[in-house]
Amino acid sequence: MSQQQKVHVKIGDQVKIISGFHKNETGEVIKINRKTGKIIVQGINFKFKHVKPNTDNEIGEIKQFEAPIHHSNVKLNLKEVS
Repeated sequence: MSQQQKVHVKIGDQVKIISGFHKNETGEVIKINRKTGKIIVQGINFKFKHVKPNTDNEIGEIKQFEAPIHHSNVKLNLKEVS
């Protein structure tokens, strides 16, 4: 039986980051994981993944993706909702 956390934001909401490296930045919620209580905000918290080539004719690459942050580190931005 998995416990789901109650999250105060929904997909599509404009949120403001209130703590961490991206403090005072705003973005839109694009994904919510209720099991871990984490959300993915568009344009916030980019991480890089280095991918090695699997075969000789492939080339390696660096993929950039948005990493999740905890929902307690964001607040709903009411100025952009109104």
